[in-house]
Amino acid sequence: MTRATIKDMAGRRIVVAKPGLDGHDRGAKIVARALRDAGHEVIYTGLHQTPEQIVQTAIAEDADAIGLSVLSGAHMTLFRSLSVLLHERDADDIVLFGGGIIPDEDLPALAELGVAKIFTPGATTTEIAEWVEQSVPDTSSA
Repeated sequence: MTRATIKDMAGRRIVVAKPGLDGHDRGAKIVARALRDAGHEVIYTGLHQTPEQIVQTAIAEDADAIGLSVLSGAHMTLFRSLSVLLHERDADDIVLFGGGIIPDEDLPALAELGVAKIFTPGATTTEIAEWVEQSVPDTSSA
């Protein structure tokens, strides 16, 4: 089976990533499973990824989106780095979203960086999956 055939069978391709030194990935794994159960192909990068590794994976995997889980407090730096790297690699079409412990006052600045959506504590997996369905273009048939 070719890669194109595999992609035609799946929904969106989403990289779920856990950057930096934060070792708490239970939430990221739950979201990854929920997105998979909703019919999307999910590539979970594992713990301690650098922004460069995450963007490289997303490009190599022909991802439609990157979902970043940040609990460390470094969300502004990490999202900014991913946004810059995506732009430098002409991959601005990859939708960047995320969640974690992110103060409401940082949400406007993250939106200015090109982060499409931030899910804060209390967001349900159904809410996340529905947002992905509505907001991330499905390029599997392209």
